[in-house]
Amino acid sequence: MKVTGTDGKEYTIESNANLNGANLNGANLSGADLTDAYLEGADLEGADLEGADLSGTDLRGANLRGAYLSGADLSGASLYRVNLRDADLWRANLSGADLTDANLRGAYLRGAYLRGADLRGAVWSDETVFPEGFEIPDELRG
Repeated sequence: MKVTGTDGKEYTIESNANLNGANLNGANLSGADLTDAYLEGADLEGADLEGADLSGTDLRGANLRGAYLSGADLSGASLYRVNLRDADLWRANLSGADLTDANLRGAYLRGAYLRGADLRGAVWSDETVFPEGFEIPDELRG
């Protein structure tokens, strides 16, 4: 799959791709296979990643503010210090994901699967919607 970023550069999107620091702001990557890809520090603000396979992907420090990740597979992904502010993660699979120090302010996580996700240091707000029945562990409460 080829996509043109807002920086005018053309990127090849495939599993195991190296897109560290890429500007993919607003890109349509719905259904993309980005398994084990490298997207550290990438700008994916407002990107459409509905149903994308991001399992095992390195997204450390990436900007996913306002991104649409409904039904995306982020299992085992490295989301350390990622910005997910106002992102839609409805029914996303975040099992085993590293969300350490992630920004979850205003994120919509209804129906998301968070089993085994590491939320240490993550921040959220009153607008953050967690899955029904999800209880924030005591050690993570501010």
